[in-house]
Amino acid sequence: VQFAESGGGLVQAGESLRLSCHATGSIASIDKMAWYLRPPGGQRDAVTIIDRTNKTYYIDSVKGRFTIGKDNAKNTMYLEMNSLKPEDTGVYFCNYMPPAPGSWGQGTQVTVSS
Repeated sequence: VQFAESGGGLVQAGESLRLSCHATGSIASIDKMAWYLRPPGGQRDAVTIIDRTNKTYYIDSVKGRFTIGKDNAKNTMYLEMNSLKPEDTGVYFCNYMPPAPGSWGQGTQVTVSS
């Protein structure tokens, strides 16, 4: 399965965005999927994870602001991002958790201005 991200953009601090991650195959049987952030000049790290039972995990900096979800029927995972902060800026990717090297998409750029 490969992934394609969309929904990024340029927003002001405090605004919201909804990212989508479309998979080329079924996601229903995937144990864990994640959204990853690569900030400017930084490395790509997971910010939120969802498992097959829809149990979720968030890093502390996005708890209460980001919500991960998925629609198995549409083979799509989502990331609702509210109260965005400049430190949320970067390229967002989706992939398995742990990530599969051949499944990375191009990512979607999110830029939050202060």
